[in-house]
Amino acid sequence: MAQKQELAMSPSYSVRTNWKSKEATQKWIFILIATVPAFGGYILFTLYPNLLSVYYALLDWNGIRAPRLVGFNNFIAMVEDPFVWRALKNNILYGAIVPPLVIIISIVLAYMLVYKNYRMNRVYKVLFFFPNVLSVVAVALLWAFVYDGSFGILNAGLKLIGIDPGGYYWLGEKKTALWAIIPPTVWWAVGFYFVIFMNAMAGIPKSLYEAAILEGASHRQRLMQITFPLLMPIIRVSAIFLMLSMFKGFENILILTNGGPSGSTDVIGLYMFNIAFGTGSHNYGYASAIGMFLFVILVLAKLIIDRLTAGRDAEY
Repeated sequence: MAQKQELAMSPSYSVRTNWKSKEATQKWIFILIATVPAFGGYILFTLYPNLLSVYYALLDWNGIRAPRLVGFNNFIAMVEDPFVWRALKNNILYGAIVPPLVIIISIVLAYMLVYKNYRMNRVYKVLFFFPNVLSVVAVALLWAFVYDGSFGILNAGLKLIGIDPGGYYWLGEKKTALWAIIPPTVWWAVGFYFVIFMNAMAGIPKSLYEAAILEGASHRQRLMQITFPLLMPIIRVSAIFLMLSMFKGFENILILTNGGPSGSTDVIGLYMFNIAFGTGSHNYGYASAIGMFLFVILVLAKLIIDRLTAGRDAEY
């Protein structure tokens, strides 16, 4: 006991204790400096607005006059609003077609460039990724010109092969407007996911493909039986992100059609945006209620994707 007291009173022990205390203090200061900005930004720009939107969903408020608490009246009105269900129908169709197309095209293009030695591989990589460099606004304006009835490239191309559309405006007809929005979205999104899948394929052992070649497997069989199963975790994450962007994003639809003609291309995000910030009366409370509905849809979509892809992962 006396020896411990003498050791504690020794100068060297005091120096070591002070140094450890100072090191611990510096460690906690570093942790705070490194994490507080990130958590602060998350709380300020993500968590707080989301919680505030829950409160707004219970109000009747246009952003100018004093808000009035209406309880669940906004949600009741949303259930009775036929335009909400029309937008949801368009959104489901849009979200059911675009993500599978983007993923399949991206994987096929990535497979071709990774496992087939084309002479102009680098050029192809740049060409495939180039649309993703453009902004959504630029892509939408470009495709608006493609679909133009008088000067559009699509109608001109159809005339070259003997089909005269007669000045048909693809974005102005209810039968074709929603379908015409799908190609620009796929064309823009493929470049990003093409790079992701190409990098993922580079991590797959080549010995698996060499063994498959010795067994006489074709490129299609290798793609379906080796590449797809091994990429399933990345496919799942990509499908979730694409589904989120299909339901939350509406910039290209806003520029191309603004939900028209007659609401045939209206989606949940665009309908919510127009209610909150569009022309006419603004209703932030009702728009927030639709936002809560959209949140529930996204959670359900994520659960469905997890359910459909569960147990399909492969290991090597």
